[in-house]
Amino acid sequence: MTKKKFALSAEISTDDPAVIQKTLVELVGIDAILKTEKGFKVRTTMEGDSAREMNRTLLSALRRAEKKTTLRSEWTHDKTTERFFDYVPKRIT
Repeated sequence: MTKKKFALSAEISTDDPAVIQKTLVELVGIDAILKTEKGFKVRTTMEGDSAREMNRTLLSALRRAEKKTTLRSEWTHDKTTERFFDYVPKRIT
């Protein structure tokens, strides 16, 4: 399967921002991260097979670092946007 390029827009809530920030820098790079009151916002592009798989991989890495982390994400490829809350798909537009 060919890799697709996705635009990621995500909000991450955490009780331990220092640990999550280190993990995010490793995954998406420092330029993609904006610190917020509740955690972080991420805006970047990533390549992968599917939005669901990439979302699962991202959240799993964040949860390994800090279990109470939550992820609200939107993955856009072409004109299709898939939204997730943690591992659960919420909407495709």
